[in-house]
Amino acid sequence: MKIQSCILACAVLTVLSFGTKAQETFTIGNSTLYATDLVTDSQIPWEILWGGDDMLWCSERKGRVLRIDPATGEYTTVLDLNVTFNGNGEPGLLGMVQHPDFPTDPRVWVVYCDGQFSVSEHLSVFEWDGTALVNEEELLTLPGAQIHNGSRLMWLPDNTMLMTTGDAGETDNSQDLESLNGKILRLNPDGTVPADNPWPDSYVYTWGNRNPQGLCIGPNGNIYASEHGQNTDDEFNLVEAGRNYGWPNVQGACNTSSENAFCAEWDVMEPLAAWTPCIALNGLEYYTHDAIPELQGKVMMAVMSGFNDPIPGRVIVFDMSEDGLAVEGQEAYFSSYNQRIRDIAVNPYTGAFYLAFNGTSYPGSPPNIIKEFSTSDPSGVPSPVVTPVAVRPVPAQGSVEISVTEGAVGGPLVIRDMAGRLVYEGSVSAAVFNLDLQDWAPGRYVIWTAVGAADLMVR
Repeated sequence: MKIQSCILACAVLTVLSFGTKAQETFTIGNSTLYATDLVTDSQIPWEILWGGDDMLWCSERKGRVLRIDPATGEYTTVLDLNVTFNGNGEPGLLGMVQHPDFPTDPRVWVVYCDGQFSVSEHLSVFEWDGTALVNEEELLTLPGAQIHNGSRLMWLPDNTMLMTTGDAGETDNSQDLESLNGKILRLNPDGTVPADNPWPDSYVYTWGNRNPQGLCIGPNGNIYASEHGQNTDDEFNLVEAGRNYGWPNVQGACNTSSENAFCAEWDVMEPLAAWTPCIALNGLEYYTHDAIPELQGKVMMAVMSGFNDPIPGRVIVFDMSEDGLAVEGQEAYFSSYNQRIRDIAVNPYTGAFYLAFNGTSYPGSPPNIIKEFSTSDPSGVPSPVVTPVAVRPVPAQGSVEISVTEGAVGGPLVIRDMAGRLVYEGSVSAAVFNLDLQDWAPGRYVIWTAVGAADLMVR
């Protein structure tokens, strides 16, 4: 597949002083973005996410979890783990997710590596007590290594979780269905195996992966992953249950005689896009807010590159086909930083986004900064607050009106009760629609869409 080359589409307009925080101004199309340093003393930020408590949460490879006030940048350390080599290499504290109904359900799942020369990788769940993450429960342990540990976490609409794992530096792991390395795994929240996984009693959801480190759900509910190649063919992939992604027998597209034979035998999924030489792609985010029209409905991908070498951009934005099954174009932004960008998070109210910078060289030298990019000029009037999913009335009886931002239209609509049982599954038909509640039992439910979640109270 041929897609247009990445083009630089970002210009630095001016540098301003704003209090004690550095601020730059950028343009994306007709949108002006104001960049502000939010946290300047982070220790290799790895995962950043917008929390259900309207705070920004960050996992750091050196072992800390930070809870950050997005208005001020002030933070508290809510977890501090002992990790491999203090997070100075590739292993350490990695992926993190909260329960979709956080903080009502106060659980937080994290992946971290411990041990020094014999490394183990753990998926654990903690409880948020309002001050710290406590009461660790280990759900899954697999072999880790000094390289290629994954590991991004993401919820699916059916209340199961995906977890990416690297091949741990042993390429044979990826094609071995008995190994959990070099895979994307699917688990229940309690760490058990979902009954409908592709292979009975196995966590394996996809195989033949090298080191996937980005996940998101995009248009029409499609799942995407970013995956590190060896020297060639970093990949942006469509994730499908049970599919083989080829490593180490196939890199990128099936385009040699040996690769074609392997692809035909094992039904290998080819990437939607690939890069040679590798650019060290990472976190993914589906941008659905209308604050930045040039990004709305597009997939954003963080790019690190490996060794202080300039590339056309550090955030790549994909223009997807209407069905989400093909990349129709891509643009690259923020090349002027020439720093490793690890992850992306979006403020669901204002449409501002946050980038986690991992310094200028591998594997994460200073400066390590979390920056906010907003359409709101800090010296002027703030952008209006837009709720991604709104429910009226509260409580509801008979029917309920649900309003969503445009990015949710056409995507999944899933509603579960507080025991996690599925009570409704469909798609979002319009930005404002009504749902019949005549036969619903009184109680509290959680509505899940592509742009966020909301509570539903039925009386």
